Amino acid sequence: MMMSKHSAPDELILAHATGWLNEPLSLLVETHAALNEESRERLHEMEAIGGVLLDELEPAALREDALDAVLNRIDDAALHDAADGEPDALAAPARPRGVPRDGLELPATLRRYVGEDVSALNWRPLMRGVSEAEIEVGDGGRARLMRIEAGTMVPRHSHRGQEATLVLSGAYRDGELVFAPGDVQLADPEVDHRPQAIGDTPCLCLVVTDAPLRLTGPVGRLLNPFIKL
Repeated sequence: MMMSKHSAPDELILAHATGWLNEPLSLLVETHAALNEESRERLHEMEAIGGVLLDELEPAALREDALDAVLNRIDDAALHDAADGEPDALAAPARPRGVPRDGLELPATLRRYVGEDVSALNWRPLMRGVSEAEIEVGDGGRARLMRIEAGTMVPRHSHRGQEATLVLSGAYRDGELVFAPGDVQLADPEVDHRPQAIGDTPCLCLVVTDAPLRLTGPVGRLLNPFIKL
């Protein structure tokens, strides 16, 4: 089991447990919890507390046709999945059989979005040694996989909004801090940094942002109007 030295903060895990996070950040927190035992236990504890609080709430009255409406939706989902050759939508997500095509040990939560081979995604180069692939998620932010080749340094940048980065494989250094698989780094407009992939293998990360980055190096400042990161 991968252990993380940089866990997601309690407020982020609590927001996910209570259903307040958007889908991109929820994906990141669920994937992080799958990789990190400590965060997974904290998430389960917060979900249990939320369940107790819900039990204490006064139940709301349902419409007379509520049960029929739910059953109809279940039937529609089952028919849709059968037509697509997919398993029942209500069943627990099946774990990938055997070794995925890309050989990466990614949690099932993320696999549902990226498929069995991340190399088959629509990767686009950002600069020499850095590429990204968008992940189709709901509103509220932008999620993507970012691949940084070993030894490559990302251009110095700050942020116009919030950025959450989860390391999936490999590692990177940011100043004196090292982020390895399962680690989460949060950044905001006050952070100005230049991470570098370390080790002998590429660093693969799940990155969620709610606004574009802002390049801050001497050349980067000139490129900002033409680059979307």
